[in-house]
Amino acid sequence: MAAVFTDSNFEAEVINIKNLSVIDFGAPWCGPCIALGPTIDALSKEYEGKVNVGKVNVDENPNLSINYGVTSIPCVLFFKDGKLVDKQIGAAPKNVFDKKIQKLM
Repeated sequence: MAAVFTDSNFEAEVINIKNLSVIDFGAPWCGPCIALGPTIDALSKEYEGKVNVGKVNVDENPNLSINYGVTSIPCVLFFKDGKLVDKQIGAAPKNVFDKKIQKLM
């Protein structure tokens, strides 16, 4: 299961770590976000210990959405060494995320 990130733990668990982080910004009422959920969970299992994979509920954590310019969901942001390095807007198949992760690792 993917980690859950919030306004209060995001800096410590994403920005301040050296690994690649893949963060899904979404909401429980968003159909494409729900469809993307199993893909994010699969990535979390597949890359466990190598890539930090998690989710942010944009309704409960509006500051993160504002800080990173998330205006459409789902939006998956890729952070490396605490810096935003890539993004995927909208749902996509798992292989799209695998390619981005492999490129950024």
